[in-house]
Amino acid sequence: MKYIFLFVTLFVSATASAQPAKKSADPVDYVNPLMGSDSKYDLSNGNTYPAIALPWGMNFWTPQTGEMGDGWQYTYDAHKIRGFKQTHQPSPWMNDYGQFSIMPVTGHLKVSQNGRASWFSHKAETSKPYYYCVYLADHDVTTEITPTERSAQFRFTFPKTDSSFIVIDAFDKGSFVKIIPGENKIVGYSTKYAQGSLKNFKNYFVIYVDKPITIAQTYSDSTLTDSLSLHAKHAIAVIGFKTAAGEKIHLKVASSFISLEQAELNLKRELGHDSFAVTEQKAKAVWNKTLGRVSVEGGTVDQTRTFYSCLYRMLFFPNKLYEVDAGNQIVHYSPYTGKTMPGYMFAGTGFWDTFRALYPFLNLVYPDIDKEMQQGLVNDYKEGGWLPEWSSPGYANVMIGNNSASVVAEAYLKGERGYDIGKLYEALIHGANNEGPAATGRKGVEYYNRLGYVPYDVKINENAARTLEYAYDDFAIYKLGRALNRPAAELAVYKQRSMNYRNLFDPSTGLMRGKNKDGSFQSPFNPFKWGDAFTEGNSWHYTWGVFHDIQGLINMMGGKKQFTAKLDSVFTLPPIFDYSYYHQVIHEMREMQIVNMGQYAHGNEPIQHMLYLYAYVGEPWKTQYHVRDVMNKLYSATPDGYCGDEDNGQTSAWYVFSAMGFYPVCPVSDQYVIGAPLFKKITLNLVNGKKVMLNAANNSDSGLYVNSMSFNGKPYDYNWLSYKKLMQGAIINFNMSSQPNKKRGIKPVDFPYSLTNEK
Repeated sequence: MKYIFLFVTLFVSATASAQPAKKSADPVDYVNPLMGSDSKYDLSNGNTYPAIALPWGMNFWTPQTGEMGDGWQYTYDAHKIRGFKQTHQPSPWMNDYGQFSIMPVTGHLKVSQNGRASWFSHKAETSKPYYYCVYLADHDVTTEITPTERSAQFRFTFPKTDSSFIVIDAFDKGSFVKIIPGENKIVGYSTKYAQGSLKNFKNYFVIYVDKPITIAQTYSDSTLTDSLSLHAKHAIAVIGFKTAAGEKIHLKVASSFISLEQAELNLKRELGHDSFAVTEQKAKAVWNKTLGRVSVEGGTVDQTRTFYSCLYRMLFFPNKLYEVDAGNQIVHYSPYTGKTMPGYMFAGTGFWDTFRALYPFLNLVYPDIDKEMQQGLVNDYKEGGWLPEWSSPGYANVMIGNNSASVVAEAYLKGERGYDIGKLYEALIHGANNEGPAATGRKGVEYYNRLGYVPYDVKINENAARTLEYAYDDFAIYKLGRALNRPAAELAVYKQRSMNYRNLFDPSTGLMRGKNKDGSFQSPFNPFKWGDAFTEGNSWHYTWGVFHDIQGLINMMGGKKQFTAKLDSVFTLPPIFDYSYYHQVIHEMREMQIVNMGQYAHGNEPIQHMLYLYAYVGEPWKTQYHVRDVMNKLYSATPDGYCGDEDNGQTSAWYVFSAMGFYPVCPVSDQYVIGAPLFKKITLNLVNGKKVMLNAANNSDSGLYVNSMSFNGKPYDYNWLSYKKLMQGAIINFNMSSQPNKKRGIKPVDFPYSLTNEK
C-alpha cells in the first residue's frame, strides 16, 4: 500500500484531493507542520511555525527565517534561513524564551544572522513532526533534524571544502558559550526571554559533534575574541573542519533550565548511543501512538490531512517545563522563585484561548497528560501565589479573564484525580476574590463582587468581556465546589455571581453592552466597535459568551424565535467594524471581513462556540450546516490553512471536535453539543481501554445533515452527548441526509444543559 508523505507544498490535483484517504497510512504522515505558516503581522493564516518536536516536549526546533527576536520566526513567504532555532514560542504575539540557534556555513565565514543566512526553497524542504530537512543553497549543505523531548540530533551533509563551519548563536540579552575541542563539545546558555520577570533564568545547552574540531572561535556579537569561553551580551561559538564531498556530520544537542549537568543528563538519557535514524524512528513511533488515539476513516485525503494537522498542533502547549534529575525525580526550574523545585510544571499557554476546546479535548482523549498539567498548576500556585492565566513561562500580563477556574474545575469534574484538588480549589477562591500581578486573579474584582459587573467608566479596559468571563468562571467554581461538598452558603455565592451576565444585557438592542458605575448603559453604543468594552471582538461576538446558561440568554432575548433570529443575523449582517479603540485595523478584524460570513469571526475565540447554540432552540440542522461550512471554507492543511491565529491548539481543537460531531460549549458541564461528523467513521481510543465509535456511513459533501441517531443501538434524539456515557464506551450511529430533519431534537428535553434549568 502506498504511503502518503507530506512535503511542504501540498499541490495536488482536485481529483487526487477528493480521493479517499488510505486507511493503511500512518497518521503522522498526513500531518503538514507548515499549515498556518503563511502569516504576517496584519493577516494571520494561523501564525504557526513548523515545530519539530515530540508531543508536549520541553523543546521544539524550527528553521528560523525571521531576525533574532522577531516573533514571526518562520514565515512561508521567506526565502532565507538564518539558523535552526530551539524554541518554546507559544505565538508570535508572545514571542520566545530560552532560545538559541545552530547554523552550518561554508566558504567565507560570517557569523552575523544576516551574513550566515542562506537561500532555500520549499521544493527542497521536507517538514514532518519528527523530521525536518532542507537544502541551504548558499552553503551547499543539507540540514536534517530529529527530536526527543529535551534533545535533538542534527545531521549536516557538507560539500568538499576546507572551510566548513557550524555557528552556535546563544542570542543577545546575556549569554555564554564555551568550546571544549578535546571533547568535541560546546556548552553554553541563553538568558533571552520576552514575557514576564523571570528570576535566575537560563536555558543551558550542551552540544556534541562527531568530528574532531579543528577550528574553534568565539564572538561577542560579530567581534572575534581570543578565548574559547565567553560571557557576553551576545555570545556566539564557531567550530570548523575540513570536509569531503557528501560528508555527514552529526550533532547531539540537549538543554535544561536547571544546569549544564542536567542538560548533559537529558542528552544521555534521551539520546544515549542512538543513531540519527533510531531517534527518527522513535520520534515517529511516539507521534503515531499519540495521534492514533483518534482514528478517522472515510474522508478525503485533504480532510484527513487537515484533521491530523490540526491534531498535531493541539499536542504542544502547554509544554513540559519539568525534567528528570539524576535520582529519577521529577523536578523543574521555577520561574517564580528562580530555584529548582520538585514536581511537575508546564508553560506556554493562555487559558483565555484554550479553556474552550483544547482542555476539554485533553480531558476526553489525553487525561494522562492533563493530570500532569493539574499537578503543575498546584506548583504554580504554591511557588507564585497565583494560578497563571497566561504562562510564558511565568506570569505574562496579557489577555483577560480568570479562566484557570474552568481548566481546574473541568479536569476534576471529568474524573481527574491524584493531585491536590484542595489546594487548587483554594487557588480558585483566592483568584476569584483578588487582583493579582500580570493578569492573574481578577482585575476590577471589587466592583464585580459589589455591583455584579465591572463598570465601563472606571478606567478598566474590556470591562464587559471581563464580566461575562468572570460569570462563567464563577459557574466553574460553583460546580467544582459542589463536587467537593463545600458549604451551601459558599456555593450560593458563586452560583449567584454566575448569573452576573444578566447585568449587561440591554433589552433595547438584544445585545451585551458596557454599563457605567451608576447602572446606566454606556453611551453611545456601537455594536460593531471592537475592543473598548470587549476583547478582540465586538458585542455581536461576546453576546453569546454565556456558556453555562444559554437558556437564560434565550429568555432575556424574548424566547426561541427572537434568539434564533439574532443568531441568523450574525451571518446576514455586513462585515463592518469600528476600529477606533485600537486606532488601527487589527488582524482579527481583517480576518472576519474577508471570509464573507458577515459578523461571524471564527478567526478569534469569543464566537467560536456560537454555531452550536441552535441546538438550544430546537434547530440543530442550522448548526450542522454552518459547522460544515466553516470546516470546508476556513480550514485546510496548507500554509494558509487557518482563518486567524491558531492559538496554542484552540482553533485546531474546534475543528477536531467538530469533525467528530460534537463540541464542548460549556466545558465544565458533562455535555457536548452535537453537530454533525465530517468522516464516515471516527474511533476514539480512550485511555481506560474503552472505545467511542462514531459512524456515519452515508456521510458526504451534500449529506451533511443528521436525519437520525442511535446510541448503543437505541434511538437518540438529544442534541447533546454525555461525557460520562462516552467514557463507558459507545457506538454512535449517524444517519446522514442531504435534507435537514426539522422534527429531530426539537423538544425542550433534547436541549443541552443551562443553569436556568437546573433543578
